[in-house]
Amino acid sequence: MSIATKRGDGGQTGLAGGIRISKADLRVEAYGSVDELNTVLGFARSICTNKEIYDWTETIQRTLFRVGSALATPPESKKTPPVVTAEDVETLTKLVHQIEATEGILADWSLPGAHTESAAYEMARTVCRRTERAAVRLASSGVEVNSEILAYLNRLSDLIWLFGRLIEVNAGIDARLRGGETAGPKWSRAWK
Repeated sequence: MSIATKRGDGGQTGLAGGIRISKADLRVEAYGSVDELNTVLGFARSICTNKEIYDWTETIQRTLFRVGSALATPPESKKTPPVVTAEDVETLTKLVHQIEATEGILADWSLPGAHTESAAYEMARTVCRRTERAAVRLASSGVEVNSEILAYLNRLSDLIWLFGRLIEVNAGIDARLRGGETAGPKWSRAWK
């Protein structure tokens, strides 16, 4: 058996439960974006020297497999989709609060690229935001999407941003956008 089945050569793909749809479908865009996010996070983790962030990232990646699978399972599938729960979201929320309490965490925009590891997490954050938009588009199209998935992706982008800031704080790097100028409001409303 080969991975090259040729079944997708005409622009269709299989969903959980054997249902075939166009690769241009919003559902495919949503779960494909989760796959991309997981891969970018995998790269960030592969160069991360902070053991805690490394471990947190791996746990998040495992949850993202559930998120992607849930998005890839349409209601008409015979397969039951994996569940993304309020507890999954709360786990991220607690971690956000834990990192926010770190002395010196940036309260202003950051300028990506001050540190290789934090830059990798910045890339993951932007992919996470795009993934969130893809999931919202799917839900806005009338497809039922578990609301915890949307909350999870929203919280995750905040957390990934904080991973980058924590890496910089631990490395003694000041990546404030405005340098010595007055910082903006804590957790700028512009990127929420």
